[in-house]
Amino acid sequence: MEPDRQVRASANAVLVLVAVAQFMVILDASVVNVALPSIQRDVGFSEQSLSWVLNAYTLLFGGFLLLGGRAADRLGRRRLFMAGIALFAGASLACGLSQSESTLLIARGAQGLGGAMVSPAALSIILTTFAEGSERNRALAVWGAIAGAGGAVGLLLGGAIVEVLSWRWVFFVNVPIGAVVLLLAPRILPESRAEGVRGGYDLEGATTITLGTMALVFTLIKANEWGWGSSRTLAGIAVAAALLVAFVWIEHRNDNPLVPLRIFSNRSLAASDATMLLLAAALFGVFFFCTLYLQQVLGYNALKTGVAYLPLSFTIIASSTIASGVVDRLTPKPVLVGGLLISTVGFVLFTRLQAHGDYAGRVLPAMVVMGIGLGMSFVPVTIAATTGVAAEDSGLASGLLNTVQQVGGSLGLAVLSAVSTSRATSALDAGSTPAIALTHGFTAAFTVSAILCAAAAVAAMVLLPGRRRDLENIHAETVAMSSARAPGAPCGGHLARVASWGHRARLAVARPGS
Repeated sequence: MEPDRQVRASANAVLVLVAVAQFMVILDASVVNVALPSIQRDVGFSEQSLSWVLNAYTLLFGGFLLLGGRAADRLGRRRLFMAGIALFAGASLACGLSQSESTLLIARGAQGLGGAMVSPAALSIILTTFAEGSERNRALAVWGAIAGAGGAVGLLLGGAIVEVLSWRWVFFVNVPIGAVVLLLAPRILPESRAEGVRGGYDLEGATTITLGTMALVFTLIKANEWGWGSSRTLAGIAVAAALLVAFVWIEHRNDNPLVPLRIFSNRSLAASDATMLLLAAALFGVFFFCTLYLQQVLGYNALKTGVAYLPLSFTIIASSTIASGVVDRLTPKPVLVGGLLISTVGFVLFTRLQAHGDYAGRVLPAMVVMGIGLGMSFVPVTIAATTGVAAEDSGLASGLLNTVQQVGGSLGLAVLSAVSTSRATSALDAGSTPAIALTHGFTAAFTVSAILCAAAAVAAMVLLPGRRRDLENIHAETVAMSSARAPGAPCGGHLARVASWGHRARLAVARPGS
């Protein structure tokens, strides 16, 4: 009995340490958003470059997530976990000490790379430490709850830190946490790596997919500034397409590819990724434009905005937990379609926003409905994306889903920003007040989001197979991965470019003669 208690205590220590590290990464991804105005004033960022405080992290995190997961299996999960923590904490210190734009952006990119190493390694450590069954389910449930809570707490904590201390402490808080994790990791975490993996590293594939993804996201971010038909935008898309085509060619010829192309023959995975592409394109705009509405139209400060998002965050977490039980009794397809339709209703409710509206009457109902729908969507889309996937490819399938989410979100936000800006500018030119013009722009974006979400529901209904999957032991794993997509999670980057766009909105509000 005593040995069993010792093993259980050791496993619980692993869980606590990994959860703390994951909480740090998730927290940082959301806490920085509310510090952006202070960073701009202190460091001297321009309107055009401020958004890259977020984009630098997002690009490196999303670009290296697949490689990070495969490296953890190859090089050792504890080794990569500790390397990622060291890089993340060191980069956080550099961020806090930064006195120039270039230094801060380089450090933020290093943070993103560290996060891409920590997150997949952390989940792999949990999966290899806890045996299948109730113990692993409990551990994954805790891991998922930490991920969801980090996003909600970050929005609140960021505002408090900035107001009481300074924006630099948003980064400094990671340093002691990282130091404690690094001190305890060798004593608590066991080392493990994938067994029977063939030698060789797909460096060419890793390079082309990383650069191709980053080139695509970068071009989408800059498209509104450059113009969608400009030579720079077209050249960026062409470079991204060439790199992605080269990646497919390399993977086809490689004996040990980073992404085996055979995985895309899985209809459930391909349909789920297509659905997530559309859902992410619709979803990222909610947090972007709703934040601007709360701050630029209703006049909320950063801390009050963070509080306003709590109902949405907690509703997503609760709905995800309930949805996983419903999927146990049904197949993923009907739950996913139902969740996407409810989410579409939530988007439609957001189109009711008014320049002189109120939070309780218009924003809150839309957030609650949206939270229910998104929670019901995240769980089944994660299950469907891993249906029929071999055990050795399960991490790859999850990485693909997250990468698709990142690209879809960037594409959607670029399109929605163009729609919103065009509608707001037209309203201003027609004589509308700045608040009314901004609200017209936001509601136009929400209308397009509703169309994209409805298209995601159609895609799931038409493309996703309806067969039942063996659902043994996936309940907690699904909740863990889906909770990580709650507002503020790193693979979401939901509030990217809020501050820069928001400052431009304030300039519009102050526009003479408006």
